[in-house]
Amino acid sequence: MKTNPPHAWPSNTQEAISIQEQLRSQVVTTDELAEVRYVAGVDVGYKHSDSLTRAAVVVLSFPDLQLCDRAIAQTPTTFPYIPGFLSFREVPAVLQALEKLKITPDLVLCDGQGLAHPRRFGLACHLGVITDLPAIGVAKSRLIGEHEALSNRRGHWQPLLDRGETIGAVVRSRTGVKPIYVSIGHRVALTTAIDYVLRCTSKYRLPETTRWSDRLSREDKTN
Repeated sequence: MKTNPPHAWPSNTQEAISIQEQLRSQVVTTDELAEVRYVAGVDVGYKHSDSLTRAAVVVLSFPDLQLCDRAIAQTPTTFPYIPGFLSFREVPAVLQALEKLKITPDLVLCDGQGLAHPRRFGLACHLGVITDLPAIGVAKSRLIGEHEALSNRRGHWQPLLDRGETIGAVVRSRTGVKPIYVSIGHRVALTTAIDYVLRCTSKYRLPETTRWSDRLSREDKTN
């Protein structure tokens, strides 16, 4: 698939904040997705003392979640690790991996935040806007926001709130295990995002998209 980043990558946080503020108005928070036949998962790791960023992307059929396509890309790491700016560190490699895919996904589940971000423009929003693909943020931990107590049963969720605004949801993806944090990335409403995340989650806490992409990112790391 083809990608076309609309901006130069920043060299400092001031430039990064400016880009986030410019692009966040382009995030679509309603459902603008067609039939979902393929879902993608994205995972990013690092090599050689973080000097190389390694992105893995998998494409699974939906709803049966069978592996259909996969790609890996490595790029020099050009942005430091700073909470709230993860996309500038990871998205350049993710875009290169996406360009290697033979199948264009209908929906992307990102291992990171979407609107649940201090400037409402986390990794899932950034990747969604750049590619114009429907995207969802699925994070293992909370960056910001508060929520009410959550039931232990699978499928229960509570709104994640920040200053009175719903920025995502805390979701019990498996009975009795720690919740995950789901937020809009682009072109998917929150309740739709929760539904797709749960439908992509079978026996484990994390969606199969995340599990497959994490597995791929760990393979053959000596290369």
